[in-house]
Order: sequence, then C-alpha cells, then structure tokens
Amino acid sequence: MPTGMNFWDTGMWSFIITLTILLTCMMVANFLRRVIKPLRRSLIPSSVLGGFLALFADFIFKKITGNSMFNPVMLEALTYHGLGLGFAAVALKTTERKIVGDSKKDIMNYGLTTVSAYVLQGAIGIAIMLILGLFLSDTFPAAGLLLPMGYGQGPGQAYNWGHTYEVLWGFEHGTSFGLTLAATGFISASVGGIFYLERLKRKGLVKNTFEDEIVASEEDEENKPAKGEIPLSESMDKLTVQVALVLISYALAYLFMWGINKIIEAGILGTFGTNTLQPLIWGFNFLISTVFAVLVKTFLRFLKKKKIMKREYTSNFMQNRISGFMFDIMVVASIAAIKLSAFQHRSFIIPIIALSVAGCVFTYIQCDFIAKRLFKGYEHESFLALYGMLTGTASTGIILLREIDPYFSTPAATNLVYQQLYAILFGFPVLLLLGFAPQSNTNLWITFIVLIVLLAVYTVLLFRDSIFKKKKKTA
Repeated sequence: MPTGMNFWDTGMWSFIITLTILLTCMMVANFLRRVIKPLRRSLIPSSVLGGFLALFADFIFKKITGNSMFNPVMLEALTYHGLGLGFAAVALKTTERKIVGDSKKDIMNYGLTTVSAYVLQGAIGIAIMLILGLFLSDTFPAAGLLLPMGYGQGPGQAYNWGHTYEVLWGFEHGTSFGLTLAATGFISASVGGIFYLERLKRKGLVKNTFEDEIVASEEDEENKPAKGEIPLSESMDKLTVQVALVLISYALAYLFMWGINKIIEAGILGTFGTNTLQPLIWGFNFLISTVFAVLVKTFLRFLKKKKIMKREYTSNFMQNRISGFMFDIMVVASIAAIKLSAFQHRSFIIPIIALSVAGCVFTYIQCDFIAKRLFKGYEHESFLALYGMLTGTASTGIILLREIDPYFSTPAATNLVYQQLYAILFGFPVLLLLGFAPQSNTNLWITFIVLIVLLAVYTVLLFRDSIFKKKKKTA
C-alpha cells in the first residue's frame, strides 16, 4: 500500500480550498462595498469585511453540518506568516530618501506618537483589566496588553501574543481574544474616521469623496519599471524572482530565530530565555524578517556596485503587490479564525467591550491632541493617518488619509512610511514588557508603572520644543 497522500485526499486540497474561500469572501466584500453606499461610506477595508463574511459563513456551515469550513491551524498559520512575509516584501523595496529640515523632525514625531499610543493603550488596557478583576473572578489581567497589539499593531501581532498568552500562561481563548480586539480595532478606525470626516465636512473644511482612489496617472507611473530592472519574463519570470527574494529573506529570519531558540532550549539564559525572550523572538517574526530583507537588499546592492550583478532585481511595484496580498490574506484569515464560542463566557465579553471602547476613545483623543499641536498645516491629514494606523493597520491609515488627500500632496503618507525606524527604536522597551508582565501580579504592576513613566517620557520628547522654549524664556 502506498504511504503517500493521494490526489483525492482532502489534505491535498485543504490549503487551496481555504485560500479560495478567503479570497472569494474578499471578492464578495469588495462587490458589496461598491454597490451598497453605507458600506462604501463605512471605510471598512474589503479584507476586514471579507473576514466577517467568512466568519459568518463558517458559523452557518457549522450549524448545518456540525463541522467548520476551516482548519484553525491553517488560518492561524496564514495570519502569522502573512505578517512576516508582508513586512519582508515592504523592506525589499528600494527607496530614495529626500528628507530634509523639518520633515525629519515630523517623521520622528510620527514615530514617537506611534509608540506613545502603544504605551497609552497598554496602560489603559492593564488598568481596565485590573478593575474588572475586582468584579470578575476569572480575568487574565495581562490581557490588557493585547489592546496595543490588536489596535496599534494589528491582527498579526494580536494573534502572536494572544496565542503566546494562551499557550504559555494559560489564558483561555487568548488567541481569539487578541484577534477579536484587532477586529474591533478596524471598526473603531471606521467609526472614529467617519466621525472626524463628518466634523470637517460640517465646518466646510473638506469635501470628502468617500472611496476616492489614486488617479490613473499615478498608477501608471508606479507600474513603470525602474531603469535597469530585469525584464518581465525571461528564463525566470520577474514575479518569481520577487517571491523568491521574499521567501529567502523570511527563511533567513527563521534560521536566525531557530538558532536563538536552540540557545534558549539549552537553558543558558534560564527562565528569562523561556519566559521572556522566546515568545519575544517568535512573536516579532515580522521585525526579524524586515531586518533580513534589508540585509538581502544590501547584499544585492553590493553585488551591483561590484558589477557582479548588472541589473536591478527588486521591483517596487511587484513588492507592493506581494505585500498587499500578504496583508489582505493576514487580515481576512485572522478575522475568520475568531472563535465565536468564546463569547459564551461572560468574562470574555465585558473585557472586550471595555477595552475596545476605551481603545477607540483614548486613541482618538490622543491623536487629535498631538496632530493639532505638532503637525500644523496638515493636522487633519496627520490625525486620519495616525488614528487609522493606531486602531487598524498602516493601510487603514492610508484609506482614511485618501478621503481628504487622495494625491498624497501633504507629508502625512511619507511620514507614515518613514516613522517605522523611530517606532522600533523607541518601542523596544515596550516589547520586552509583553513577556514580562504575565509572569506574576508583581510583574504586572511593575509593567503598569513602567508604562506610565514611558508615557511621560515620550510626551516630553514629543513636545520638547515648546517645553524647552518655555524654560529658556523663564530663565
């Protein structure tokens, strides 16, 4: 008897079937957004709406057949790897920085705003969970830290850390908890974004054109291959080359993480390795994949400089398409992976509602306060870009920004791209707390205090010019 898998076995087709269902749901969602005006005005991305359609379809399917349409492990794998592969594709793009003067300061302020929002969301999350713990016996206080992961970081990180808390620290339904927060984050982005746009419209400050796309001339410009790029098709197709570069970068990241994991498993780093470093390394696979993608890009530049390689192998247009596809798959799979059965527990529903509402309100207030004071001249564009990103993903921020700046004529879109380096730099201390907080109640309180201190520090850095100017005047 043959031991291999037969072509007609379900396992042979499950991956293709899963992708087909997810992509079909996105296509249907996109069609609905086009034909139903309230949906179009909601600004909810097609991938998010598609995820909810998949979730609803799976719910109906379970009621009829008793089985799920999806393999939950496959959905979680698509969420996890979609994030890492998408960031690798973004990092492989070639960029020409033309940033001078005040734009450098604004980019740094965007990065500081991003991290201060993570810190604020984390502190509020812990505070809410500690208060709820006084009334609900089976809460998991460290789950408050999933608020910045779901809102500030998006579905990929919400899954990563929700899963980590579930597996390592016994947070029941932790994966679904994190993914649900990410899903409500997209709703918050839509609600807050529409509210802000309507306020501007009533004041006569903007004529929003809901769903205004980038003009064709800009798309045509983007589609043009850069000088010296490899042709679309020769012995190896151009798209194949781009996908290969992404996968090579991601595989190198995996080898690095695997090597660190071997050191941890050897016990050299003790409990710090297993309790803090291990979940941190695997939870932030997207950051490590970004680093290795940059190294791959640098290596290709070196080969070209030495004239060993004569053509440009990376294509910005195709890497944009790859990252867009990966992020769409990540979002739709993450929402489809939410386990609705978890909502049967009262201890799950109340924290989700409290965290979601608080995340929406406080992020809105913070972004509005900062944008009006630090980004004068394009404060409305900055608010929409930052608020959209800090409740959904960077693409959600761009969707909101397009409503009043369809041609990206203000620096808001550029700032959103280049602020990542500052966000990683200033956000690193916050990352360490994610694996530290759930280990004990003492650690949780220490984390809460550290977040309050960091919020104060980042606020001073954000408003450093006005603070130090006042000191000079009084002196």
